[in-house]
Order: sequence, then C-alpha cells, then structure tokens
Amino acid sequence: MPIQTALPPSAASLPRAFHRLAWSNLAAQCAEQIGLAATPIVAVFALGAGAGQTGWLQTAQTMPFLALSIILGVWADQTSRQKLMACAEAVRCAALLAVLAALVAGQLSLPLLAVCGFIGACGTVAYKVAAPSLITALVERDAWATANGRIELARSVAYSAGPALGGLLVGVVGASAAFLAAAALSASAVFLLAKIGEPERAPALRRRFLSELREGAAFVAGNVLLRAIVATAVFFNIGFFVIQAVYVPYASRQLGLSATGVGITLAAYGAGMVVGALSAPKISRLLPFGRVLIVGPLCGLAASLTLCATLLVPSPWIAAAAYFQLGFGPILWVISSTTLRQAITPQSMLGRVSALISTATYGSRPLGALIGATLGGAAGARPCLVVAVAAFAIQALIILRSPAARLAKLPDHIE
Repeated sequence: MPIQTALPPSAASLPRAFHRLAWSNLAAQCAEQIGLAATPIVAVFALGAGAGQTGWLQTAQTMPFLALSIILGVWADQTSRQKLMACAEAVRCAALLAVLAALVAGQLSLPLLAVCGFIGACGTVAYKVAAPSLITALVERDAWATANGRIELARSVAYSAGPALGGLLVGVVGASAAFLAAAALSASAVFLLAKIGEPERAPALRRRFLSELREGAAFVAGNVLLRAIVATAVFFNIGFFVIQAVYVPYASRQLGLSATGVGITLAAYGAGMVVGALSAPKISRLLPFGRVLIVGPLCGLAASLTLCATLLVPSPWIAAAAYFQLGFGPILWVISSTTLRQAITPQSMLGRVSALISTATYGSRPLGALIGATLGGAAGARPCLVVAVAAFAIQALIILRSPAARLAKLPDHIE
C-alpha cells in the first residue's frame, strides 16, 4: 500500500451513515468538552476548590475508562455498536441535566460534580471503544484513515471550541448556561446516532466473558506494534492528566487568569488539534508512516517543557503555546495509531482490542489525575509540572525505540 493512501486526500466517497456518525461525534465531543471545562472552573471559582480537590474531580471523570472500557468493548463485539453508543450518550445527557438541576436549586457540591462527571464519561468510553469497529463497518478499507481523520477533526473542533465556550459561558452568563448547552449538544448526538443504519453482521459466537477477554489480551500482548502503541499512550496520558489535574488552579493563582482566560488557554489545545488534523494528509504524504507516529510523542515532550517554562516566566501565552503543541502532534498520533490498529486487528476482535487498549491507555488517565491530586494537594501544582515532563520523556523514548517508528507504510495484513 503506498504511503499516501494512509490518509487519502478526499472524503467525498464516505457514506451518509458515516457523516451522521461524524456529526454525532462532534456534538458529543462538544458536550464533553464544555462539561469538562466548566466543571473545574465552577469548582475553583464557585466552590473554592484547590489543586488537590480538582485533581480528585479529574480522577472521577476519567475513572470510567478504567472501570468500563473492557465491558463496553466486549458488548461492542456482540451487540449493535450504534445502540450502545446512543444509550451511553443518553446517560451523559442525564448526568449533565442533573448538574444543571443542582445549580438551579443551589445544591451543587464537589461530590455531586464528581459523581455526575463519572456518569457522564460513560458516553466518551462507549464512543472510544465502539467507533473504530463501526467505522470499518460503514466505510471501505482504503478510506479508513480518511474517516479516522474526519472523526478526529470533529474532535479537534470540539476541543478548540468547547473549553473556550465553557469558560465564556461560566464567566459571562453563568454555570447553568454551560451545562444547559452541553446537555442540548449531548441530546442532539443521541438523535444523530439513532439515525445511523448499522449494517447487519453475522451473529457473534456467544462465549464466556473471560474467554473473549483472554483472546483479545493475547492478541494485543503478542503484537509488537500494538505493545508499543499501548506503552507510549499510557505514559502520554499519565503526563497529560497530571497536568490536567492541577492546571485550572495553577492558571488562576500563578498565572492570574480569570475563568474566561483559563478557557481560552485550554482552547489552544483544540486549536492545535484542528491545525494538526488539517495538516495530517500533507504530513502523511511527506513522511514515512513510522515517522508520522513519532511526531505526537515528541510534541508532547516539547509541550511539557514549554509549560514548565511558566514556572520561570508566568505567561498565559506560554501556557497557550504548550497546549497548542499538546493538540497539534498527538492528533497525528491518534489518526495514525487508530488506522494501524484497524489494519492489523481481525474485525471480529476490534471492539475488544480497542477496549483493552483504551483500558490501558485511557485507564492511565485516572492514575495521572490521582498523582496530580495527591502531589498537588501536598505540595502544590508546581512539582506536578516537573513530574509530567518525566512521563512525557518516557513515552517519547518508548516509541523512538520501537519497530513502529521504522514502518515505511501502513501494513496491509494482520501480523
């Protein structure tokens, strides 16, 4: 397969059902990002939360990746992926409405924010484990990378607009408006998912849960490329969520930012993702496939060092530049690593394999948040930024030393 087919230049041939999936993804991701941005801002500015408490909130919001990914992944291989995603998104909508009701009634608390954040993250988990296999059912193989790029572009727009909109709504209109907007977007995602006609597939052979799990785990553990992807992503997510756990109180107290200012710096992350997603086809044509894979981890390391520079020069512009780097490079990683996973994994196992990888990689998010919560609560946000640099250095070293970094093109067979 030629290198340039990894990200075909046109998406005109993508079917209507896929476009509904992409639009639903945009709505769901916007709902998630508005909620994720609004939650710590409300916690800090309305409830007086510190670095340790926002870290615990971040832990609760990421724990479903560890607790539910495998269960939802097995279901995705056995049931309708479209229905699974729609149901999980409806749960997110309900959680957002619960926060809104508590705000209106004047009963909002940190424990309630944590519980609703945990419940709301179920929608994100379902998307993460079910979407890759649904894409392969809706789209022809030679357009998978294009489809992945479109999904990630939608996510990039959400990551750009969501935090800024969340911070603006909380700072100017009020927290209720932010959660109302998020709930409305989540409801629209449920509607769009309900309109997708998922192709029929042969009924899955019903086996015991542990048998299904062992088969998927053995495949991931036995594939050198997947092992490198998992290990790299684990340390990336640890480093990233150590930062996320303490960034809002750090930005408000050390950088002197308002709620709107915090949202704007966080929006630089999404802006970087948009630029990276739009640049991905050209970068893929210029570089061998393995070189595209290493761009994200290297940008992550550069971003963590850039953010550490704010310890010496407390500038919001430097913080925004760090978040831009965190968006630009890693979006290339997500597109290329997802396409690689789809190419080398049997279709009957893709849900489980996606779930196992999500459990390992996204399940490391609560670990990073927990490190941030514990260290931030004991010593403040500053040491957390240094710890994050160490995690980003490890993930860069892992991918640079792996055979995945030396791939000339996307493998066209299951290894």
